[in-house]
Formats: sequence, structure tokens, C-alpha cells
Amino acid sequence: MSRGYDDLDELLEDNYLEFGSSGKIYDKKAQLDRSDPTSSVQLTVTDFDIRCLAANVVLATYRTHKQTDETSTLRSSIWKFKKDKWQMVYHQGTPIL
Repeated sequence: MSRGYDDLDELLEDNYLEFGSSGKIYDKKAQLDRSDPTSSVQLTVTDFDIRCLAANVVLATYRTHKQTDETSTLRSSIWKFKKDKWQMVYHQGTPIL
């Protein structure tokens, strides 16, 4: 396994769930299987905000813009702090039409 794969594996909680901007649903295994640590996408991130949901849980919301195809997406992620690290539990991307 590559370092990028290991980093993503560590970042995602075992019961991770994503509703992607494509409309597809991913669990941790599906997200890891589709990851390509050699590729990269240039995104501009704006309107980043963090809201505390519980003592060890936060909601991150932000907007991304991809210059190559002029697409913008609203994104939200729930992160949980456990065992001395933050892990993503849930993510959703909603295209801005």
C-alpha cells in the first residue's frame, strides 16, 4: 500500500459514509478502493466553517470550486475525536447548479 492510501485509511473512521457530489454512496472500503494517491485536483476552498456538535464531534462546512471545469460544490463533513486523533465519520458533496 502507498503512503497516501495509508493516510486516507487513517483519516476515515471504519464506519465512514459519503454521499458524493456525483450522487454515488461510498463506505470506507469503496472510498479506499477508488482512491488514487498519484492524482491530484486543484480546488479553491471558501466559506470554511466549523461548528461544535458535541464535546468530541464537529461539523465542517465549506465550498469548493474546480477551475478546470468551473464546477462548485457545497461540502459538509462530520469529524469525531477519539483515540487522540480526528477522523471523518461522514461527508457529503452537493453540486451548485
